[in-house]
Amino acid sequence: MTVRVVVADDQELVRAGFGMILDAQPDIEVVAEADNGAEAVAAVREHRPDVLLLDIRMPVMDGIEAAAIVCAETDCRVLMLTTFDLDDYVYDALRAGASGFLLKDVRRADLVHGVRVVAAGESLLAPSVTRKLIAEFTSRSVNRPVTLSATRLSVLTGREQETLQMIARGLSNAEIAQAMVVSEHTVKTHVSNVLTKLGLRDRVQAVIAAYETGLAVPGGTV
Repeated sequence: MTVRVVVADDQELVRAGFGMILDAQPDIEVVAEADNGAEAVAAVREHRPDVLLLDIRMPVMDGIEAAAIVCAETDCRVLMLTTFDLDDYVYDALRAGASGFLLKDVRRADLVHGVRVVAAGESLLAPSVTRKLIAEFTSRSVNRPVTLSATRLSVLTGREQETLQMIARGLSNAEIAQAMVVSEHTVKTHVSNVLTKLGLRDRVQAVIAAYETGLAVPGGTV
């Protein structure tokens, strides 16, 4: 199955370079390019790609606004691009619905891998970005509107809440399975139930939900 991609970046050389790298893969096709957020949204609406590779800072409409529109209107997965891993917009981009984050100096192999991972429905979040996300809750959470109340967690079983806590700590399914002394298949079921019951797109939004509801706290342990 071919992964259809739209590449959006206001720097032509970056956009063209990423497009060439991705188009060279036998299972990836770049169906359109865009040089601002508005064009990116229009391209997604027209071509219905699997993945939108989206620069976070662009003219006309920035990547955060574009990501929010695309994630609300389509099933297209959004993979954000930025120059710095401590970009002030990391939290907002992920909260808008982005499924992953890559630095613009990403290696060729990691770019291709990132697109494939996000297209497969998984999230892509580097450790440095996870730390930034948690730091946001520590220093600025009082000024953030909470979109998921703690009472919503009542729909989760005890095991599902435990799974959500471990997701927030960045544990993989294998690590969660080891900690809970269950099979990876059972963990996958718990993760799927958490996402479905809370109406979340992926593990990235699960991390956000865990901290917003107070189920997980910076520096805390399960």
